[in-house]
Amino acid sequence: MTDDSWRTALLQHREQKDRFLAADQHSPIPPDQRKYFDGLDYFDPDPALRFELTLEQYDDPETITIGTTTDGERDYLVWGTFEFEIDGAAYSLDAYRTTPEEDRLWVPFRDETNTEETYGAGRYLDLEAADRTDDGRWVLDFNYAYNPFCAYSPQYECPLVPMENWLEMRIEAGEMDYEGPESSGGSRAHGHGHRHEHEHSHDHEHTD
Repeated sequence: MTDDSWRTALLQHREQKDRFLAADQHSPIPPDQRKYFDGLDYFDPDPALRFELTLEQYDDPETITIGTTTDGERDYLVWGTFEFEIDGAAYSLDAYRTTPEEDRLWVPFRDETNTEETYGAGRYLDLEAADRTDDGRWVLDFNYAYNPFCAYSPQYECPLVPMENWLEMRIEAGEMDYEGPESSGGSRAHGHGHRHEHEHSHDHEHTD
């Protein structure tokens, strides 16, 4: 994939995401805010934060329990780990599955942009089997990092990022914090900061 085609696909994805959030019946943005929604904020595309990586799959994946934003719990399999370098420093992120049969990976992470530029509880990456390279490597592209649904509304329950995936560096790529759209009166509507379609699997509506 050339840089031009990669950038075009990324920008098209962002436009599609904005349309979903603004008008789709499954949008996590509360209905009374959608008419004010004018698009998400993103870091500029950075091809240096796109990696093609071999997953170091664990021989006997461990099942761990991950807490959620509503004090609930979810079980995940720690399927393997990715190792990569940014600015000469080595980092790693664990990848998770909900079942052994699942053909995709979930990679949640926190980094040092959280609470200021990006959503405080961290962001997610979904890695699809169809996006793998011809030689079987996984494409881990931080430019597609997205906010969980609970960033838009407290009625959603989202899994928290395990401490193993807290990066001690800044990931200046992907979605920025959602503060709520500008209302007609010039003030921000109340809000905080999953891609649509596949992203719903980790975020669930929460009812008391």
